[in-house]
Amino acid sequence: MTGSAQSFWEHVAELRKRLLISMLALIGGTIACFGYAEPAARFIIAPIGDASLVVLSPPELFMSYVRIALLGGAVLASPVALFQAWLFVRPGLERSERRSILGALVSGAVFFLAGSAFAFAVVLPITVRFFLQFENDAIKAMFSFREYLGFVESLVLSFGIAFELPVVSLLLAALGIVKGSMLRSMRRYAILVIFIAAAILTPPDVVSQVVLALPLLALYEISVILAGVVERKRARRAPAELPG
Repeated sequence: MTGSAQSFWEHVAELRKRLLISMLALIGGTIACFGYAEPAARFIIAPIGDASLVVLSPPELFMSYVRIALLGGAVLASPVALFQAWLFVRPGLERSERRSILGALVSGAVFFLAGSAFAFAVVLPITVRFFLQFENDAIKAMFSFREYLGFVESLVLSFGIAFELPVVSLLLAALGIVKGSMLRSMRRYAILVIFIAAAILTPPDVVSQVVLALPLLALYEISVILAGVVERKRARRAPAELPG
C-alpha cells in the first residue's frame, strides 16, 4: 500500500472514530432527556397560554416526546461533537488557522444558543399572540402538538443560524476572504436584504419584522467591526512578512 493511500485510509478511520463518539454522545443524551420530555413539552407550550393543543393520531404524542428528547440529546451532545470535529481538523491546520477555527467553534456555539434563546423568549410569544388575535367566538384556536413543535423548531433554528453572522464574518476575515471595508461598502444592500428576510420569516405585522430586523442589523454592525479589526491586524503584519 502506498503512503498516500495509507494516509487516506488513516483519515477515514479517524473520521469514523470521531463520528462514532459523536453518535454515542447523541444516543446517550437522547436517552437521558427522554425522562424529562413531558416537563420540556410543558415548557415549550407555555407561550401559547390558554390555547388548546391536540394530537391527531395515537402515536403522535409519544413520537413528539421522542422528538423533544432527540433535540435535547443533540444539545447535550453538541459540545462533544464540536470537540471531536476540532480533534479531526486540528492536525492539518497552521497555528493561526487553529486559533481562528477554535474561536469560531466556541463563539459559534455561544451565538447559536443566544439566537435560539432570543427566538423562544421574545419572538415566539409575539408570533403566537399575532396568530391568536384572529380567533373569535365562532372559531377557537386549536393547534396540533406536532405542528406546533415543528413551528418552534424552525423558528429557533432560523434565529440560531442568523445569529452566526458575526462568527462567519470573523472567520472569513481571518482567512482573508472578506474585509471590513467590503462589508461597510455593502451596508445599504445588507439593510435591504435584512428587512426583506425579516418580512419573509415573520408574520405580516410590523412589530414582528422589527423584532427580527433590529438584532440582525446589530449583528451586521458587529460583523463590520470585527472584520475591520482583523483587516487592520493583517495590514500591520504585512510589512513584517515581506522579505528584507
